[in-house]
Amino acid sequence: MLADIGESCAKIPQRWIFAIMCFLALFNAFAMRGCLSIAITEMALPTTSAENTFHDTCPSSDVKLPKNDSNSSSEHFKGIYDWSEYTQGLILSSFYWGYVVTHLPGGMLAEKFGGKHTLGFGILLTAVFTLLTPFAVYRGDSTALIILRILMGLGEGTTYPAINVLLAQWTPPEERSRTASFVYAGALIGIIFTTTVSGWILEYSDIGWPLVFYVMGTIGIIWFLIWLPACYNSPRDHPFISEKEVNYLKERMNEHTHEKPPAVPWRHILVSKPLWAVIIALIGFNWSILSIITDLPKYMSGVLKFSVANNGYLTSLAYLCMWIGGNTSPWLADYLIAKRNVSMTKVRKFGSVVALTVSATFIIAASYAGCDRVLVVGMLTVAMTMMGTAYPSVMVNPLDLSPNYAGTLMAMTNGLSALTGIAAPYIIGIMTPHQTLGEWRLVFWILFAVALLTNVIFLVYGSGDVQYWNDPQFVVRKDGDQEIRGSVEEVCS
Repeated sequence: MLADIGESCAKIPQRWIFAIMCFLALFNAFAMRGCLSIAITEMALPTTSAENTFHDTCPSSDVKLPKNDSNSSSEHFKGIYDWSEYTQGLILSSFYWGYVVTHLPGGMLAEKFGGKHTLGFGILLTAVFTLLTPFAVYRGDSTALIILRILMGLGEGTTYPAINVLLAQWTPPEERSRTASFVYAGALIGIIFTTTVSGWILEYSDIGWPLVFYVMGTIGIIWFLIWLPACYNSPRDHPFISEKEVNYLKERMNEHTHEKPPAVPWRHILVSKPLWAVIIALIGFNWSILSIITDLPKYMSGVLKFSVANNGYLTSLAYLCMWIGGNTSPWLADYLIAKRNVSMTKVRKFGSVVALTVSATFIIAASYAGCDRVLVVGMLTVAMTMMGTAYPSVMVNPLDLSPNYAGTLMAMTNGLSALTGIAAPYIIGIMTPHQTLGEWRLVFWILFAVALLTNVIFLVYGSGDVQYWNDPQFVVRKDGDQEIRGSVEEVCS
């Protein structure tokens, strides 16, 4: 029986199965992370504008308040909580307090022991905490929710570092842009799914917002049960992979990816200009995308006054467009690299301009469209489409710099840039107490300034080339005209 299964599985390229399961890992991670952004619009009392700012708000032509049926069996879950915009900002940012902590440990564990269990158990913990969310809110209000979100962040912080370690083992260079972008796009599909389904649940379910967390947490548990038997740390560990595929991956990846790289050469990594350039670029990208993920539903609800169902549909549309951009641009990137001999560096930098500067320009334009809902949604969807080019540019760039230390680099880049997930919702909560157009326009101008500045730094110092400190046998360091060669043991000492 097992032999038959193995023979059937060997006919399917296992790197495709790996890519699909990693895609679904990010799908679940972002679905569980993002469902609160929609649910909180029904959990919290709506913000009322101050009398002197009423002229700067949109008419409430589409708003539907949440139902609160006292006869419902789930009456204790249907309460609307009196959380200020400041408190909501704390709640939405608290996930990232835990998220940034486990990035570096998660990356180092994945490099040492493999990414399979580091990724799998991180998603499992997040799923369990998601299922517990309604109970925590009922028992401890906003304080319990903040604590639970921190715990969710701790579980999910290992996700990107572990995936990058796995990508380095499973993805040959000529497929890297397409495969990595496909995997990373799982985050967008997860957000699309959670915003759409959460909108349906909040609009039509008798259970109300708790069902949002039950659905997302259950899907995460199901993924984990499939992940364990389906995916492995490397092609060498896979029991069902064909010998042909193992040899192909070994041949294509032997130059820069090694089974047991030595200790991380921290001294060289920490002074690497290309690495710090991509960290700064990812700060700009994450400031934009995390601001949108956590607060776009609040903008749609609090400023544009869309109903909860339409809020879910329109927010999903924006992410769908980003997914389209994120899955078409990698094909162009790989084509330019493979067929047109365009350097990896040029491809990565061009993508960063579109993802950061161009997208931020459209977001600013949306803020000046006022209450023209069609124009605002149109501008935001164009901006999100452009933002999708981050996947074959700044998102995949750490993997270019060092396949051997992919987990550590992703932990550094994504971990440091994820600090914006703490800052952005908190700052937005402080800056938008009345949910007016003027308040949000200032938020979008800050987003634009951060995106532009970080993009300029990446254009000056960024690189798509494998760095010398990736080599496990020696490093080359130029000091004036003298070339110094040293062993890795010397580098890491």
